[in-house]
Amino acid sequence: MPMTAPASNPLLSDRDVDFQLHEVLDTESLCRLPAFADHSRETFTLFLDSTRRFARDVLAPTYRLMDAEPPSFRDGRVHTHPLMRALYPQLVELGLLSATRPVEVGGQQLPLTVYSLASAYLMAANLSAYAFIGLTAGAAHLIEAFGTPWLKDTLMAPMYSGEWTGTMALTEPQAGSSLADVRTRATPAEHGSYRISGSKIFISGGDQDFTQNVVHLTLARVDGAPPGTRGLSLFAIPARRLEGGRLVDNDVRVTGAIHKIGWKGIPSLALNYGEGGDCHGWLVGQEGKGLTHMFQMMNEARIMVGLNGVATASVAYQEALAYACNRPQGRLAWEKDAARPQRPIVEHADVRRMLLRQKTIVEGGLSLLAAAAWYADVAAHGATPEERERAGLLVDLLTPLAKTFPAEKGFEANTLAVQVHGGYGYSTEYLPEAWLRDQKLNSIHEGTTGIQGLDLLGRKVVAAGGAALRAFGEEVDATVERARQAGVDPAWGEALEKATRDVMELTLELGAAGMAGDVERMLRHSADYMELFSVLAVAWRWLAQAAAAREGLSRGLEGQEGRDFYEGKLAAAQYWLHTELPRVGLLVTLCRTGEDSYTRMKPGWF
Repeated sequence: MPMTAPASNPLLSDRDVDFQLHEVLDTESLCRLPAFADHSRETFTLFLDSTRRFARDVLAPTYRLMDAEPPSFRDGRVHTHPLMRALYPQLVELGLLSATRPVEVGGQQLPLTVYSLASAYLMAANLSAYAFIGLTAGAAHLIEAFGTPWLKDTLMAPMYSGEWTGTMALTEPQAGSSLADVRTRATPAEHGSYRISGSKIFISGGDQDFTQNVVHLTLARVDGAPPGTRGLSLFAIPARRLEGGRLVDNDVRVTGAIHKIGWKGIPSLALNYGEGGDCHGWLVGQEGKGLTHMFQMMNEARIMVGLNGVATASVAYQEALAYACNRPQGRLAWEKDAARPQRPIVEHADVRRMLLRQKTIVEGGLSLLAAAAWYADVAAHGATPEERERAGLLVDLLTPLAKTFPAEKGFEANTLAVQVHGGYGYSTEYLPEAWLRDQKLNSIHEGTTGIQGLDLLGRKVVAAGGAALRAFGEEVDATVERARQAGVDPAWGEALEKATRDVMELTLELGAAGMAGDVERMLRHSADYMELFSVLAVAWRWLAQAAAAREGLSRGLEGQEGRDFYEGKLAAAQYWLHTELPRVGLLVTLCRTGEDSYTRMKPGWF
């Protein structure tokens, strides 16, 4: 039967989001935890619906305009697109800044699982506009977690209320991703402050003209601190500080703007602290624990980048699907009559191949992020210490995967969306090329894919004697059993179990090499290890979706549209488990043999 597509881009599939929340996961069961006792499925739906409406009706129409007219830097200030002056207060009014935070700081104490999937609509609509919210919430949460009462009253409260925005300021020109080489200095000064001097670069949202102030959560070294990451402390540095009840300049200077190929609505800036010797910052948390504290915001930002990856792939997939359903071109290979009407291109097998691959990446990635958010909710609010600890291990393990898979495979999905559009996809008159540009930054934001691979293999899977890896294996076993009981093809579960065993055995071998002192051998194929674990984790999520789809079909309560949805899920699960999961075995062999071509290369050989 012919496929139909919505008249306008829905950004994400509402049916899929509800499926992930309430059929694959039982998000309503979180309401049994005291932290979420005031919520119900009804309150979740209200929040989702208000966010969806705003994303579609208000935010999405601004995307093309803001992409075409990036912020400008003139007279020492950044001027964002004029639309942001109206958009930001409306984003604040939705309750986004403190939605997951306790009522004591003005929050709704909403599960991160619900908030994450709701925010994905906003990212799909206009990722740059939402980024101001995401960064501000993360910065305020750092002060909430580690700041003094004075810092909370003075800096956190205006951020949560939307009066000010916030950033994370880590990167420096000479250091890049090597935070051990941060040089920004902090010298103790009067009234408990520190005089800050140094430079930062690539600071997203580092200045704007739609709120009164920007607070930079910054890594710096107190005078006399040891070298390396042990010497880093965390400081809150407002662009304008309070003196005598009014805001005055705090000697924070924007020295340049980065001209980006994507994410054009939010500025990326170079900043100087203390050119005039009068930049004041306030210590957040313990001296020398700056990187440990900052990891809270970094990990939250990694999940946000993963959601951006899924959202950017999703909006392009929805656009490609609509185009394919409505674009007539050509006939099927066996139709020789030139007088026959042309077919919508969705009827051509290769177009369906491209659409199905996009679907598996988008919906597999969304399911992975929903699972990561679920474990984060349990890690923070679970009923017992043991439950919280186990969930925390799983969050730590899944975070590099949830950041990297949507960014890397999302870029592939975006290229397929361009390809479905053919020559039109390569033109600026159509939006897929813009989303493709946006997507590329996600593999660089918050630690490149290479850094995430080193983190996954060098830290996460071997931490606590491999406890996180064992917990992951238990989750896979539970999903396989659920799928078996639901009537999913047993071969799918068996293939997932075998791949999981292979990865666990490989991890033990690589970990043993590292323990024996051969760290280079352990990490030589960390990028391939990231790839194989990502494929495995998404196969686990697709088996969970297949189980929920079979359960839905067995209920038999939905009409044809519902059956089509579930059959589509089963076809997508089949695709991933049959075409992608077998790659795990090849990548395991590559990692195990220690193939050394690129590590053996000398600079002169290139």
